[in-house]
Amino acid sequence: MSAGPSTHSALRHVLGHLLTPLLMCIGMGLAYLGAFHAPAPHDLRVDVVGSGPTAQVLAQTLQDEGAGALDVRTVADRATAVTSLREQGSFGAYIPGEKPELIVASASSDTSAMAVEKVFTKVAAAQDAPLKVTDVAPVASGDPTGQGVFFLLVALSIGAYASVAVIGGAGAALPMKIRALLAAAMSLVVSLIGALFAGPVFHLVDQGLGGVWAMSWLYAAGILLVGVGLHTFLRRWTTLGVMVLFVMLNFTSSGGIYRPELQPGFFGALHAFWNGAGFVEGVRSHVYFGGHALGGHVLVLTLWFLAGAALVVAAGAVEARRNRASEVGGNTVVAAGKKARITEGIEKGTERETDGGMVGETGEETEAEMEEAVAV
Repeated sequence: MSAGPSTHSALRHVLGHLLTPLLMCIGMGLAYLGAFHAPAPHDLRVDVVGSGPTAQVLAQTLQDEGAGALDVRTVADRATAVTSLREQGSFGAYIPGEKPELIVASASSDTSAMAVEKVFTKVAAAQDAPLKVTDVAPVASGDPTGQGVFFLLVALSIGAYASVAVIGGAGAALPMKIRALLAAAMSLVVSLIGALFAGPVFHLVDQGLGGVWAMSWLYAAGILLVGVGLHTFLRRWTTLGVMVLFVMLNFTSSGGIYRPELQPGFFGALHAFWNGAGFVEGVRSHVYFGGHALGGHVLVLTLWFLAGAALVVAAGAVEARRNRASEVGGNTVVAAGKKARITEGIEKGTERETDGGMVGETGEETEAEMEEAVAV
């Protein structure tokens, strides 16, 4: 028995929607494997403490043998090295001598601190001396790996971009103002959940929880506004578009697992202005480094929020123009019907059929978007 027209139509519909998960698979593979599969230091800033010939020779040797992996400089004393670490100007400081010491700031990036420790453990071993490691900016007790902020970023992102699919799909018939209000409300709820995770539930931070909540809200609101605005233009491709922006490119460039100094250059470049990096580095700065450079990270989050607000305004204007065009077209059809009353019954039947088709199409689009939200 041959398949009927309805079966062929349904098959084309399914195959069309299967393109989305395939693109997600390719995108996630390229993004995550490209960013994380082979971390290696490049231009990783470290200091050698001392001003004498021994320190100078050691610094130059490390620079030459590293072949671009390290960016080594000498500093006059321990206090200068500690200040640089606490301002995230370097990722390790080595004090040579009979009892060598390595100073790190693991809150800046635990993986970077480990990479530095690996390098200088070999240096100390070559001198047949045990290496003492001192951490001047340790992470909170509830976040021993220093990666809890990254996983908080993941939770906030999923809550925000999954809400975009729901608001854009189930709420497509609502006016843009109401959808924007829903986005603002959901960003508040998501940020409060994030603050609960960061504080009372998992103790990822032991101070500055109010600032963490504020940045969580700004981050989630930016994603929701961008997504709601994009939905007018991308329709059923919104879920994929938002996933590219706020998962594939966002998580990989955030610095939550590996900082740019351990990643390929593309992701390091995104780190300078992507919203996930703004959140992760902003939380680190606020909680562990006394607010050093916090303003720049908050500025990144604010610019993404403003970009989302601008997209919502533009989308509202486009939808208003479409609605006016639809009303003019509807009036034209009514006028033509009045002039040709002999075909009034046919026209009404056609209109009912058209309306039914539009409802069916809208229902299919909504269902598709809701199903694609499973990508979270």
